[in-house]
Amino acid sequence: MSEPSPSAAPLLAGLLDLLADDAPAEALGAVTSQARAAGVPAAELAEVERAAATALRIRGALRQHRRRELQLAALFDTAGDLAASRDLDDVLKAIVRRARMLLGTDTAYLTLPDEEAGDTYMRVTDGSVSVVFQRLRLELGEGLGGLVAQTASPYATPDYRTDERFRHTRNINAGVLDEGLVAILGVPLLLGSSRGGTGKVIGVLFAADRAARVFSPDEVALLCSLAAHAAIAIDTARALDDTRTALAELAGANAELAEANAAVRAHSAAMQRAEEAHDRLTDLVLRGGDVKDVALSVAGLLDSPLTIHDPGGRLLAAVRPDGTGFAADSMDAGWLAGTAEESRHGARAVHRDRRWICAVLAGHELLASLVLHRPGRLDDSDRRLYERAAVVTGLLLLLRRTVAETENRIRGELISDLLSDPERDPAGLAERGRRLGIDLDRPHVLLVAEAAAREKLGGAAMRYLFGGDIHGVSAEHAGTVVLLTDGGGTSPGDAARAAATQLGHLVQAPVTVAGTGPARGARELAAAYAEAARCLRAMRVLGREGEGACVDELGFLGVVLGNAKDVDGFVTAVLGPLLRYDERRGTQLVRTLRAYFGAGGSLIRAKDELHVHVNTVVQRLDRIQVLLGRDWNEPDRALELQLALRLHLLSGGRDR
Repeated sequence: MSEPSPSAAPLLAGLLDLLADDAPAEALGAVTSQARAAGVPAAELAEVERAAATALRIRGALRQHRRRELQLAALFDTAGDLAASRDLDDVLKAIVRRARMLLGTDTAYLTLPDEEAGDTYMRVTDGSVSVVFQRLRLELGEGLGGLVAQTASPYATPDYRTDERFRHTRNINAGVLDEGLVAILGVPLLLGSSRGGTGKVIGVLFAADRAARVFSPDEVALLCSLAAHAAIAIDTARALDDTRTALAELAGANAELAEANAAVRAHSAAMQRAEEAHDRLTDLVLRGGDVKDVALSVAGLLDSPLTIHDPGGRLLAAVRPDGTGFAADSMDAGWLAGTAEESRHGARAVHRDRRWICAVLAGHELLASLVLHRPGRLDDSDRRLYERAAVVTGLLLLLRRTVAETENRIRGELISDLLSDPERDPAGLAERGRRLGIDLDRPHVLLVAEAAAREKLGGAAMRYLFGGDIHGVSAEHAGTVVLLTDGGGTSPGDAARAAATQLGHLVQAPVTVAGTGPARGARELAAAYAEAARCLRAMRVLGREGEGACVDELGFLGVVLGNAKDVDGFVTAVLGPLLRYDERRGTQLVRTLRAYFGAGGSLIRAKDELHVHVNTVVQRLDRIQVLLGRDWNEPDRALELQLALRLHLLSGGRDR
């Protein structure tokens, strides 16, 4: 007897053990070689190869997830270090040292403006070896740093020496060359101006490498978040220096000493309260608090109701100071977006329509808007506290989004595999879903979305699921974005319309969404996707871009038009004589024909529908016969006419 063929099961189980032990990529890849060497049959060998590829993707996603968690933990540690610092030199050194550590660059440095000289000088460096570079001074607008300070925007270059976007000078080029720098990232340290209403640049924070390097958007956002904390810490240190100076000057003024001391104590108490509130909020984030927890803490500190909204205006949290929820007054999404942009541009909270609005940012990206429902003014200390709360909220949302993006990417691969080949292993797909927290056996609503701005739609779908009460997963598939949601008790049509509206706000362009369901299991979900794709094509043919709908709402036309091309041409070819006659004469032949077919060919019911005499119906049908021909009521021709009438109605055509 021949020996049985080796099984792939132990090798697949070994892959899971390697993933659990965080084995290197080479060990995962070697499993395929082991299978070949063991003589595993071809069919099972292919399964081992697919499993090994999937394991490598999962390992990469998990390592990226851990790396981002370490970066965010370091950022929170930085916030604590800066909040505890009182000496300005210590603050600046801590900022630059932590910037170099967070981005893993060869050097980091910070420049500050010299108000008297009217230029910018190198204040602190970390990792620098060049004395020429450490003593460098820049005029406004010179080099990368000058452009950052002038525009209050971050700039990055993979190779500074060949980048023509910046104004190169002999002085700056000599310093950069002596230090050996190639790739440079610079972000502004911004504080709001109490009078001008625009952000004030108080310095520029840099991270640089001595080799070519492209800084990712995540690295830019990370350095911008550190710069936001750094600006607050510098402002705090300077305020404390001002307080100590004021105390020294007031010591000799005996007549006014009591009043001055009271003012200083009040100022110091306000500063301490703001710092304690910042530490309290940061600790809340570190302990795993969510957006509602931050909103409750801020509402309690400022004794006013607070709401938090996503960039599209959708409500994320609404709390009173006592912890109870409340129904906030409706706000126009456009008004809120405009006010948040004003806050973002000025780097300050703004007061509009009896509310205080503060933009929540990651770099220059708007993550959310805080709305304090308080008609009265905020004193300087409360306003500073409110603005610090926006910084902490930004850190929380950035952390949650990073985790959500990683999880959604892994889950999205499951959805792509399910839609590509649901028959391959339905049980295996269901088991993968359970491990990822997706129960495919539960009923789901499936949405398929498309937009001209395709490159923005995937990220917008993830933010749509991440930012609200919708629970689900998204994946890009066949040029569209697929969203698998629990439906929240809404119909597929309502879910599609809600998604089209919100995704349109996020993409800033029309988004068309088709919905189907509920469906469960790999086969049903794959069939639901095919149905939604047909519905999407039908909506495109009908000119309903930017809307949401489901197949049931389109009726049999959703099936007929799934691959149709020219609706207007078809309607004109079939109903053209009647449409032109109605347009010229002001008659109602199209409406009469629809009523006649709708009444099943009954003249009596048709005249009741039209509210005219039966003789009028007969006369109109005679005119229709003259215009369309004697065979207009034959079965084949009648079906064509009824289809054209239905298309004319669905595509927005009006009868006289």
